[in-house]
Amino acid sequence: MNFNYQIIVEYLGLNFVGWQFQKNGKSVQAVVEKAISKALNKKIKIIGSGRTDSGVNARGQSANFITQKEIKDLFKFLSTVNFFLNKYHVSILSIKRRKLNFHARRSAKKRQYEYIILNRAAKPSIDNHRTWLVKKKLDYNEMKKGIKFFIGRHDFSAFRASSCTAMSPVRTISYANIVKEKDKFIIKFESQSFLQKQVRSMVGCLKFVGEKKWKPEIIKKIIESKNRNDCAPPAPAEGLFLKKVFY
Repeated sequence: MNFNYQIIVEYLGLNFVGWQFQKNGKSVQAVVEKAISKALNKKIKIIGSGRTDSGVNARGQSANFITQKEIKDLFKFLSTVNFFLNKYHVSILSIKRRKLNFHARRSAKKRQYEYIILNRAAKPSIDNHRTWLVKKKLDYNEMKKGIKFFIGRHDFSAFRASSCTAMSPVRTISYANIVKEKDKFIIKFESQSFLQKQVRSMVGCLKFVGEKKWKPEIIKKIIESKNRNDCAPPAPAEGLFLKKVFY
């Protein structure tokens, strides 16, 4: 008999090549698979809701794995797996049993990403590797105007990485918002899926708007151009978090 379990994973992307297993370095998927396999004393393959790039963080990455062994004590299992993960900036926050047809990637209806810009002169101590430090004062109201142009169904060719392998550049942004909390700008996007570096590219454009290098309306023109060369440089990976996956 098979059992299907969903886990929620939190990690700091620093020192990882990303979520997905790669031959050129350490991935989050690889260290989590190893920890779960060790806890169950059996080789386990986990399926993530989607890949996150090198350096990108997660507060709520979702994954699932199938095992022939039922996990009777979920709390004890979590404690064991997290013990094996102690040496990494990775934690399994929760685990629950799912139906066998649950698939972390294919069953996902929506993903929420959050990007944090720290807007001040002093470098971060507590938030180091968790924010993008921008020293030039940003105009919050202009960024609020600019972010609205991303909402809806668009061809996001101008915002995808050259290495992006997605079949179509068309994506639907169902939610986009920015809030200011003291010296932090917290930017959120929701969509069923995103192109490679899409969120970071959108944030890079919002930064240009906040610095008043661009007017907010420029974002609409960049979307319409479908030209990557018109886009601002992508924001660094360290300020980006996969916040939540909705099912």
